[in-house]
Amino acid sequence: MLYFEDSISHSVFLKKSSVFSGLKESLDEFKKSQRWQHGAGGVHHEPGVPGCRRRGVSGGPREKNQDLAEEYTQIKPYAGMPKEVLLLYSSQARYRVPREILFWLIVACTLALVALTVTVIALSRAASAGGRPPGVPGIQEQLHHFEYLNIKSVWISPFYRSPMKDFGYDVEDFRAIDPLFGTMHDFEELLAEMHNKGLKLIMDFIPNHTSDRHRWFNLSRTGDTHYKDYYVSIFGNSSWTYDDLRGQCYLHQFLKEQPDLNFRNPHVRQEIIDIIHFWLGKGVDGFRMDAVKHILEAEHLRDEPQVDPKQPPEDVTTEWELYHDYTTSQLGLHDMLREWRAEMDIYSREPGRYRFMVTESYDYHEVEKTMMYYGTPQVKESDFPFNFYLLDLPQNPSGMWVKHLVHLWMGNMPKGQWPNWVVGNHDRSRIASSAGQIYVRVINMLLLTLPGTPTTYNGEEIGMENINVQKKEPGSVLAQYRFLSTLRQSELPLHRGWFCYVHADANVFSYLRELEGLGRAFLMVLNFGKESAITDLSSVRELPDQLKVLMSTNQVNSGKVLQKSHIPTELGVFEDTCQRNPGITAVGRQQHRWRSHGHSPRAAGCEGSERRRGDS
Repeated sequence: MLYFEDSISHSVFLKKSSVFSGLKESLDEFKKSQRWQHGAGGVHHEPGVPGCRRRGVSGGPREKNQDLAEEYTQIKPYAGMPKEVLLLYSSQARYRVPREILFWLIVACTLALVALTVTVIALSRAASAGGRPPGVPGIQEQLHHFEYLNIKSVWISPFYRSPMKDFGYDVEDFRAIDPLFGTMHDFEELLAEMHNKGLKLIMDFIPNHTSDRHRWFNLSRTGDTHYKDYYVSIFGNSSWTYDDLRGQCYLHQFLKEQPDLNFRNPHVRQEIIDIIHFWLGKGVDGFRMDAVKHILEAEHLRDEPQVDPKQPPEDVTTEWELYHDYTTSQLGLHDMLREWRAEMDIYSREPGRYRFMVTESYDYHEVEKTMMYYGTPQVKESDFPFNFYLLDLPQNPSGMWVKHLVHLWMGNMPKGQWPNWVVGNHDRSRIASSAGQIYVRVINMLLLTLPGTPTTYNGEEIGMENINVQKKEPGSVLAQYRFLSTLRQSELPLHRGWFCYVHADANVFSYLRELEGLGRAFLMVLNFGKESAITDLSSVRELPDQLKVLMSTNQVNSGKVLQKSHIPTELGVFEDTCQRNPGITAVGRQQHRWRSHGHSPRAAGCEGSERRRGDS
């Protein structure tokens, strides 16, 4: 049998110096192969191979020259072909080049998407100097602040029309901006300006309930045939409130002014999808889905079981005194979320406009429930569920406790998924209040050097201190945040690298960030304890003996060279960067970042411990 085999390596991705040069070369090669294919030559069938033909015939010198141009011209493979025939076809340019083009496009799109979700700032609605919230125009005036800090995405708290019984989480109209924050025109201008600056806007979306002033609820109260089942209504008490007009109780898992929608009604489900389309059509880049575990209730609507069966029911006053078996994480919840994801994916087909979805669900010790929001290997759900475990850091500031909280996520996260970290939100006090001002720097350092997406609640990047003063101080909380955010974006080990535990004790938590094939890595040594400490990492043979401080939360230490057997930290933080040229770097409260040379820290502390990569 005579066949043509392309001499160009199939492992194109190993030879191309960049995504776009690889794509260009593949296209050029494809064009050449097309010109060659249409050259002169006779055609005849190859015996024994259905539909296979070759150019040229055997014979004298003329025929011999024609043999040089032999190739199969089968338009497409046939069903049931043997492996040998399939390999012949797969190597032809018409099949191979489209694969290469798709490969490089996927790589390019992946790199673009990673850059979009580096840091999310959740904007609070703190009053301005005039006593009013800054609103949508005020946010637009602060876009330069996000650019200054290398922020890529901005999550904005609810700004829908609302009576404000729950800070905007009681929505009166999902398609209107509350006058307190501006107009729809203001919002459209903000969105356009953000996109011009390369920023992404993530909206807060509240599907579980509405305000009791919502049009749907008022129509439901009056018994309108279309809307009467839009809410969960029945005779009852406790989390049920009796409505005189309806003559029934309605369910509210939050305030009585926030009646729960009935998602077992297909009209309600379609209403929510229509609202998702409304905002995606305006160009928003994604949603934070609020309180998703509460969306569905068991159809039987039974009372929740009491934690203490002997406790008189009338004495049950808090959610912690009940098992929420019938009102959270019900069968069908994830199917609905995946349906919303599918609707969002329609808009993600636009080049460079991926639509992002994050879910909010406080599952506490039931971390396996939280991990389900990632979806399955076959069906994607949210890009990630919010990780709230670091919110518990102030309960027990210590190296071992921080490692425990980090491992709760890294040790349970499904393979290949992308982690994320939250240290403050609208439900909790800010770091400066909950943990204390002394821990602000170390917590920000932890947040910005762990693998995955960091979420910063607006104001924590300055430690709730005067921003104008901090911009003038090179060692301020703001300066540290900006340095780390920029470093994170520019350094692949921090942005996409492996994560490995190195050391943890009552004070210090230390871990390594690296990426195989690069000549540098980063070692963080963070002091979360209540006293200064000396950390001895001499047992980690892969680390170099001398570590050079790249950056320290105590500016005096930046640039110093330390011995790995004697790493001093004050309570606060310490980070370091290991490079395979001379040096290492570290950061801390007295926290430093170090650089190392001549050693590969790849296996440092990884033997017998979890080694997870911070990419998807």
